[in-house]
Amino acid sequence: MNLLKAMATVSGMTLISRILGFIRDAVIARAFGAGLATDAFFVAFKIPNLLRRLFAEGAFSQAFVPVLAEYKHRRGAQETRLLVDHISALLGLALFVVTLIGVIAAPAIIYVSAPGFAATPEKFNLTISLLRVTFPYILFISLTSFAGGILNTYSRFSVPAFTPALLNLSFIAFALWAAPYFDPPVMALAWAVFCGGVLQLLFQVPFLLRIKLLPRFRLDLRDAGVWRVMRQMGPAVFGVSIGQVSLLINTIFASFLATGSVSWLYYADRLMEFPSGMLGVALGTILLPSLSKHYADRSSGEYSKLLDWGLRLTLVLALPAALALALLAVPLITTLFHYGAFTVTDVFNTRSAVMAYSIGLVGLIMVKVLAPGFYAQQNIRTPVRIAVVTLFATQAMNFIFIWPFKHAGLALAIGLGACLNAALLYYQLRRHAIYTPQPGWAVFLFRVAVAVYAMAAVLWMATDATAVWLAASAAARVARLAGLVVLGAATYFAVLWLMGFRLRDFIKRV
Repeated sequence: MNLLKAMATVSGMTLISRILGFIRDAVIARAFGAGLATDAFFVAFKIPNLLRRLFAEGAFSQAFVPVLAEYKHRRGAQETRLLVDHISALLGLALFVVTLIGVIAAPAIIYVSAPGFAATPEKFNLTISLLRVTFPYILFISLTSFAGGILNTYSRFSVPAFTPALLNLSFIAFALWAAPYFDPPVMALAWAVFCGGVLQLLFQVPFLLRIKLLPRFRLDLRDAGVWRVMRQMGPAVFGVSIGQVSLLINTIFASFLATGSVSWLYYADRLMEFPSGMLGVALGTILLPSLSKHYADRSSGEYSKLLDWGLRLTLVLALPAALALALLAVPLITTLFHYGAFTVTDVFNTRSAVMAYSIGLVGLIMVKVLAPGFYAQQNIRTPVRIAVVTLFATQAMNFIFIWPFKHAGLALAIGLGACLNAALLYYQLRRHAIYTPQPGWAVFLFRVAVAVYAMAAVLWMATDATAVWLAASAAARVARLAGLVVLGAATYFAVLWLMGFRLRDFIKRV
């Protein structure tokens, strides 16, 4: 399997989903702006979204995929089938209980996660109503992510990568056509989450049938493989979801700031997730099953080379993305969100958060590459210890930065915390001799630095003043932004080519 091609496929599917996601956010921004209703919805949506990372895309998938890969490569189809059935039954029961508790305890959850809302009864009660509709999303999307872990292990990467697009389509449809039929209108967004979760789960079913691994309800608590996954999952909650935990704590801080702070952070986070999803999620998706295969085959040399490939590809793509995100913050925000109820004040406040996030973008993506180096070996303790240190460091930075920088200080703390997380993961991979850098890193970094500097200089000179972007029409903004993106990318890759980089240098097969 060509990993570069697989990554391009996943990135392509992710690109479709992200584009639809930006359309979704533009529609939401135009219809609802950034105020009481959107603050309430984003908090109500953030909570099940966090639990999704904890139950499935985060801790569960990192614990499940290495064990599934081991069963697939060593134990045969029958034992693999039983493992999938037994884990899906236990996961489904656990998720049903969690969902039921979440719906009943919605007032207490909101009071803990956004205590500042309690001072405004209207906002507090609206958030509770929204959460009770969105909370079942955790059940649907976690089972969807479980199915995605199976498909990724069997190299069906494109299906799970495209699946999130269905949620975005649900959002767009409900925001454009269903909102007038709800009271208040923002309730339409909550039902969009519910329906989007159902659609994503149903979409995976035919593909599971093709590989003959559609789960059947067979609960067996004596299965040793199930308990191996469960033992790994508990500690892994901290290890892979530290960024989401920090984002939730940031919401608590932001709930005490000016109205709109939660929304500004949300829109900035959405922009940051574009390169993070295109690069970090795509690389992590293909690296975990591939590293797990090398570990099952006891091929430590290839294991290290695969990590080295992932790190180089990350730097080649993430460094220019981070710098471009900061330089093009106003063009991006005005083009995507500055319509209808989204004001000039919202533009400037979202820009400050975007620029703060961009500082830590490389770290956020690096974590997606480095953490699988431990999880593929079913080593949970090391990344958990690092995650705990990172969590405390991030919250200390929150207290330091929130006073001078307000909501942007919270974004800055998240970014710097991710950089610390990545640095500690890298140190431990080297310390445990799991990763050994391949020759040529100094020359590689010099070439990338030159190309990034050239791109930054061109974008700096070519970008119009903020006032021009604020006054331009939608069509003009889109045309200018597209031109800047093409110009920046062309400059960067042309310089890389002149410095000796070739596409074939990054082809990697497993």
